[in-house]
Amino acid sequence: MTEPETTYDEFSLFHENAEEVGLPYDGRPVVRRESIEVAPGRRVSALLWGETPPELVFLHGGGQNAHTWDTVALALDRPLLAVDLPGHGHSDWPRDSAWLDPGAMADDVAKVVERFAPDARAVVGMSLGGATSIALAARHPHLVRRLLLVDITPGVTSDKTTDIAAFLSGPESFATFDEILERTIQFNPTRSESSLRRGVLHNSVQLPDGTWTWRHQIGRPTADTGLHVERAEFGALWDVLQAIPVPVLLARGSRSPVVDDDDVAEFRRRRPDDSVIVVEDAGHSIQGDQPLELASIIRDFAWTE
Repeated sequence: MTEPETTYDEFSLFHENAEEVGLPYDGRPVVRRESIEVAPGRRVSALLWGETPPELVFLHGGGQNAHTWDTVALALDRPLLAVDLPGHGHSDWPRDSAWLDPGAMADDVAKVVERFAPDARAVVGMSLGGATSIALAARHPHLVRRLLLVDITPGVTSDKTTDIAAFLSGPESFATFDEILERTIQFNPTRSESSLRRGVLHNSVQLPDGTWTWRHQIGRPTADTGLHVERAEFGALWDVLQAIPVPVLLARGSRSPVVDDDDVAEFRRRRPDDSVIVVEDAGHSIQGDQPLELASIIRDFAWTE
């Protein structure tokens, strides 16, 4: 392993995504970064794919960023909006009680969706982004016509996310890029080194002293909040999810501990007219483990009348 180039171009790696899953690649897709102010002095950033109004909205999981959807976006080849949640990627950190509050996050995300993708056919939310999307559908229903939950239900608990919390609560800085990559490989043994290297490039930044740190702020307690990632439990969202009046699809990773059989049973009880799809050979991050299968699921769901 070697240190990455000193100049990072977030739009220069799409060919790697395509090559890894066998997608045709005819050159860099049309993607640009936008951001809007959601509160005084605080902005939320997003990636806009395509040149026409976005047909889909994507919300990533805790500790991730909008680039987690790159391979899915390439496979779909549709205009879409992928948001960096507050405190992630290029979005500013909400230094108040809104941290990890799906409702507060949904209010921020709503401003971005309202600006760039008010007529999107569906919202796709994974993990923390899924919890946020449930709140978004309840608090801003005009922005959510269909909702696809990627390996998340309100039944998530600290016990189910032990490994995720351990990874996100690790060191805040690393002496070299190799060190931050090595830790990522340790916690993701089924993923290729090339895909993890790409993910770390998108999700880390080199500091002036030469050390490396994560772009996201999750799992870092502060004097302002004292909050930790392991406190993210969303049981109150079951009633919210039940009341959402639009179609909801749950995609569950077959190897993920985050959604279990009891969660699926509760989802079916609360949403008897909706469906659950199990994605084989996928863990919690289905978009990373089986991106082409997830793209197919999204395509079928969003364009089914």
